[in-house]
Amino acid sequence: MRTVVLYARSPEWRAVVERVDELMASPDFRVLKSEARTRAGFLDVPGAEPAFIKRVEVASWIRGVYARIRGSRARRSLAGAAMLEANGLAHPEPLAAMDVYQAGAIRASYLVSRALTNADSLSRFMLGPGEIKGRNVHRRKQISDTVAAQVRRLHESGLYTRDLQETNIMVEENEAGGFKVYFIDLEDFRRVANVSWDRRILNLVHLDRSIGRFLCRAARLDFLYSYLGQRPDRAAARKMIAQVKAARESIDRRKRRAAPATDQVVAPLAGGTR
Repeated sequence: MRTVVLYARSPEWRAVVERVDELMASPDFRVLKSEARTRAGFLDVPGAEPAFIKRVEVASWIRGVYARIRGSRARRSLAGAAMLEANGLAHPEPLAAMDVYQAGAIRASYLVSRALTNADSLSRFMLGPGEIKGRNVHRRKQISDTVAAQVRRLHESGLYTRDLQETNIMVEENEAGGFKVYFIDLEDFRRVANVSWDRRILNLVHLDRSIGRFLCRAARLDFLYSYLGQRPDRAAARKMIAQVKAARESIDRRKRRAAPATDQVVAPLAGGTR
């Protein structure tokens, strides 16, 4: 095995990433996710701020060769952070990154980033413990409008993500009494000269599929209008909603074909934003 440190904000963080496996195996590491080939969680680093560490293993040697050509998850995460930073969009700050090689292929990637200790995923932040905060309609709309504005800003900056869902958006309260939105899962961000309407629709549909678990259809339609910055006339609105529904149905069909028969379920609120 050979390790390559891709980035370290300081010598101290380089030392952290170089002994990352030892730290992730220690009792001080608080596991947030451990499934398949991904393990992630929080670590309090003495003399520094809390860190979030994510390790992703590569499934096979041939995939590792492809990752070396395409760019490892850690390298793509650093690129995604740079894109967002250049456009003033909030994201977890990378502190260190490292790849592990074996026989010329990448077999694992590590990303250490600043922990967002005051933020939570969109659904948990919006609903709160016992969904008490979710009953505050005014607060819920404020959060929805803020997220919609940031997604629009993302697209207007020439950026989009291949995995825009509510668990990849984190929110916290800001000092002005409003909300700050963070984009996470940095590896999935891409830059283009202009984000096409089709790409925007796909991002919005992916997000709509995930927020449909906790927002009603009317609230999701309001989110769409907030993203647009205005409420279109009836004809334009109907055309747009038809496009959203068509994209959603196409995604649903692909997922049904890809899923084993025993895993296929009918999604709630399948009518989308109608």
